[in-house]
Amino acid sequence: MGENAISGNLKNLKIDTGRSETLVVCFGEMLIDFVPTVGGVSLAEAPAFKKAPGGAPANVAVGVSRLGGSSAFVGKVGDDEFGRMLAEILRLNNVDNSGMRFDHEARTGLAFVTLRGDGEREFLFFRHPSADMRLLESELDKNLIQKAKIFHYGSIGLIEEPCRSTQLAAMKIAKASGSLLSYDPNLRLPLWPSEEAARKEIMSIWNLADVIKVLYVTKFKVKYQIISLVLKVTQVFVVFQISEEEITFLTGGDDPYDDEVVLRKLFHPNLKLLVVSEGPNGCRYYTQEFKGRVGGVKVKAVDTTGAGDAFVSGLLNSLASDLTLLNDEKKLREALLFANACGAITATERGAIPAMPTMDAVQDLLSSSRS
Repeated sequence: MGENAISGNLKNLKIDTGRSETLVVCFGEMLIDFVPTVGGVSLAEAPAFKKAPGGAPANVAVGVSRLGGSSAFVGKVGDDEFGRMLAEILRLNNVDNSGMRFDHEARTGLAFVTLRGDGEREFLFFRHPSADMRLLESELDKNLIQKAKIFHYGSIGLIEEPCRSTQLAAMKIAKASGSLLSYDPNLRLPLWPSEEAARKEIMSIWNLADVIKVLYVTKFKVKYQIISLVLKVTQVFVVFQISEEEITFLTGGDDPYDDEVVLRKLFHPNLKLLVVSEGPNGCRYYTQEFKGRVGGVKVKAVDTTGAGDAFVSGLLNSLASDLTLLNDEKKLREALLFANACGAITATERGAIPAMPTMDAVQDLLSSSRS
């Protein structure tokens, strides 16, 4: 492992579970989310903010571990207080953080997020560059990636070099090692130079994945603001409002409820499982042999942040334990119901990582919903 893996006194933050037979390795971004201390207000109206760990791949890694599985995170944060805090959070949640790298020049990424009273979700990102964008191929822990039974990633790493090339290299290592490749595009349009660039890059690695999860939920408005911190100068680049679902974007606007559209546009010959998550309404699934729908688990939602990541962690934890469910519809449906319950529980609490459920909590919810 390179000397730049851990800096200074960070060596004591490393954890290696030593488990590889069911290991889920998650690649991508980890950052700090700042959320208002009160609900239903805009970012400008918020009286104060509370910091929380964020980043979809890191959320999934914690989610798998919380369920009793084995997980690791590969990514880059700043060599700063926030970066060290994130490494420690992974350690405390029994996630192998030996694949983390610390950047001495770029800071840990920051995002401010709120759900306003009018239902509009508002984001404000501090990037360009944040440390996660600067991960180099030479910094990859190849041995860790080769241990993965499942290698999970998103599309944020494809936005800029050098992280784009690094992600492609990591995927190649995992594929050559026999890992199952899991892809959650996690569309964040305002972070891309254009819609065309986003669609091109997201689809450029589509045919490499074995398992893909995409999102389709009721439309909601999202307001984004991206802040660039370069040489201590703050530049406001753009403010977006979007109301486009992930699957609608990826299918080019065709009917996302039409199975033929989904199969024609999104299902590739080597794909083992395509899942369309519908939030509280459950999910649809498509394999080479069968397709169907699994209903959601009803709860009183408080905050949906991280619910999709909890869904993914629930599904990947089941797959890591038993890959045969990809060929057994009954077992697959049980795994997807379990994943739906994971997402539902996370929505009942604020924050992503703090709300990730345990195995007992999921089983209790499923038992109560059946009765």
